[in-house]
Amino acid sequence: VQLQASGGGLVQAGGSLRLSCAASGRTFSSSGMGWFRQAPGKEREFVAAINWSGGSTLYADSVKGRFTISRDNAKNMVYLQMSSLKPEDTAVYYCAAAPPTGLGPFSRQYAYNYWGQGTLVTVSS
Repeated sequence: VQLQASGGGLVQAGGSLRLSCAASGRTFSSSGMGWFRQAPGKEREFVAAINWSGGSTLYADSVKGRFTISRDNAKNMVYLQMSSLKPEDTAVYYCAAAPPTGLGPFSRQYAYNYWGQGTLVTVSS
């Protein structure tokens, strides 16, 4: 599986952005997907995850109610809709794919074996 994240940019606090992750590979529709982020000087952290069918999602407390993860298996795409953005959301955002047999926990980086290159989101105050 190869992953390509896009959609990052500069946005004012309170604004919205939608990140996209394009995946290649036959196992995408069987794989849990996640978004993580890494702010300057900080460790990479979990943001959101979605199971293979899209029927189950998981969010970090810091983004719950503001971010929405979704997927379109027909297009091999995963999305992260971000609203009410805050300066503390500034980070490089990475999408990740778990193996088809992966059991998670999907909030942990070790549950994923493929990573995209990251897209930078900057939220100005």
